[in-house]
Parts: sequence; C-alpha cells; structure tokens
Amino acid sequence: MTNFFFELTKTRTPVFFLIAGPCVIEDYDTSFTIAEHLKSVTEKLSIPYIFKASYDKANRTSIQSFRGPGFDRGLEILKQIKTELDLPVISDIHLPDQAKKAADVLDIIQIPAFLCRQTDLIVAACETGKPVNIKKGQFLSPFDCKNIIGKAHSTGNKSIAITERGSSFGYNNLVVDFRGIQIFNEMDMPVIFDATHSVQLPGGGGGSSAGERQFVPTLSKAAIAAGATGLFMETHPDPDKALCDGPNSMPLEQMEGLLTQLLAIKQVA
Repeated sequence: MTNFFFELTKTRTPVFFLIAGPCVIEDYDTSFTIAEHLKSVTEKLSIPYIFKASYDKANRTSIQSFRGPGFDRGLEILKQIKTELDLPVISDIHLPDQAKKAADVLDIIQIPAFLCRQTDLIVAACETGKPVNIKKGQFLSPFDCKNIIGKAHSTGNKSIAITERGSSFGYNNLVVDFRGIQIFNEMDMPVIFDATHSVQLPGGGGGSSAGERQFVPTLSKAAIAAGATGLFMETHPDPDKALCDGPNSMPLEQMEGLLTQLLAIKQVA
C-alpha cells in the first residue's frame, strides 16, 4: 500500500505538506473562512494542504470548556467544507465505534495524543483503510512508538504518520527534542511536527491550557530544517477570542509569511 503521507510531497519536492485549521469547530462560518484562506495561500505556494478541525475536544481541562458541536454535526460541517472547497479533511476519533462513520467523511483519521496507545482505537481507525495520523503522546519517547506503529501495521494499513507534539517537562510545560524527527525518519515513518501544541502550557491557565504562540515560528523552522515531512498548525482569525487553544494558535493573517519562510528553509535543507 502506498503511503499517502509520502505521496503528498513526492511530486512537489522540495516541499512539506500542511495540516492546519482551528483547534475546534466553533461554527461553520469561522471554519469555512479559515479553510478558504489557507487554501488560497497554499495554492499560491504550491504546498499540499489538509484542513483540520476537531468536532469534539474530549480532553479539555475543565468541564466548563467548549468542546465543539459534537460528532454528527461536526462531521456535517467538515463534509460541507470538504465539498465546497474541494479539500481533504482530517479530524480525531475517540472511540473505536466512531471509526467507520468518520471514515465516510474524513480523508485522514487522527488518533489523539492521550489515546495513542489504545489498541482497539488504532486498529479500528486503520481497518477503515484510510490514512491514519497518530499523535505521539507527551509521555512517550520516539522509540516507544515502535509498538504503536506495529499495532497500526498489523491491520495491513501502511499509510501511517506520526506527529511529534512535544514531551511533558513538568509544571505545565512541554519541550521538543528534535532528535525525534530523525529517529522517525530512520524508521521510514513520515513525521509531522505539531508546531502549535508544542508551545502549549497544559493546564497553565488554571481552568484551561495556556500557550506561547510567539515561539511557533522558531519551532516550525527547526522542525523543517530537521526533516519533518509535514507541519501541523492551529490558526484562527482572532486567537485571543478562539474558544479553544487560542494562546498557542497562529494568527491567520501571519500564516502566509511564515509558510513562505519555511519553504525557503525546506529548499535549503
């Protein structure tokens, strides 16, 4: 089986592919605005683009936190954006029995970081035949992912990618070890770097996570230089008013400038 994630960049080297969108589906209009803008920018820069948005943030810090429109309504919105803008879409699943219905809409299924060791969830996602992006848990080293990859490949699905999103460093902080990108590349695994969750301060806001979005460009540049196959970013027209992960989201208007810089780095690397 051809690996979808490698194929994204095969005919357009030297480029990386981009997975980007809001943290959560707030409503149709905001999601469409973000997707439409990013499609325009990535077409201009010839970057393969996949729209991302979560329909349910099931691991929010507080019970009062906004989680999204839910499974059914969220998939409806993703399907609408996919159809109207002719874009591939990706989102998370949280339970094995969500896999088949999600696969009817999603082009790529994502496994959340905190669920990355859940055998039944990984197997169910991979058995749909769709490409699967597994986010490395903050509690794992790259080497620990060998068994996760083994679970995915046991289904016969070889179109798997691993996303690096930082490791727990204690006291509401994450740290990124860029050796992990080389380690995953040596496993012959497409590696995606999650530039915005890597600057998250989990639980740092008391009832919510905080973040340091000013470091997103620096970490993105390092990841591309280190050999990341793809880049994952959350972005919003007004991050300070975003309903989820605003402190670590990139302002939408800054995306084109950053992506232009990253392409130049990729070409040199």
